[in-house]
Order: sequence, then structure tokens, then C-alpha cells
Amino acid sequence: MNEKSYTELMKKSAMRKKKLKESYVLDLYIDMLLSEVLLTKERARLMKEINKALDTGNKSAFLHLSKQYKEISKQFGT
Repeated sequence: MNEKSYTELMKKSAMRKKKLKESYVLDLYIDMLLSEVLLTKERARLMKEINKALDTGNKSAFLHLSKQYKEISKQFGT
């Protein structure tokens, strides 16, 4: 028979829990990174559109895009 001691079982359980925690933290970091990339891309797109609206004198587009920019900035705390 291949019986394991109580100590070995506890070590194995502790290692499994540690790996799960590390995996969770890694997933959290990846999620944060992806959110930051998407935010940066969306903010750049909005700024480009805002500048275009300013250049063409399109006040309604400017106001609409500015509102979107403020909302996305507020949503992500920037």
C-alpha cells in the first residue's frame, strides 16, 4: 500500500492552497493589465475624435465625446 503520513497530506494540501492563491493573484494582475490597456486605447480614441470635432467645429460631437471621456475617466478613477 501507498499510505501517506498526516504530515505529507497536510503539506500537499497547503501547497495546493498556496498555488490557488497565487493563481488568483496572477489572474487579478492580468485582468488589471487588460483593463488598463483597454482604457488607454479607448481614451486615445476619444481624444482623437474630440480633436477632430474641435477642428471641424462640431460642437454637438465635442460635447457628446467629452461627456464619454469624463465618464470613462471617472469609471476607472483617472
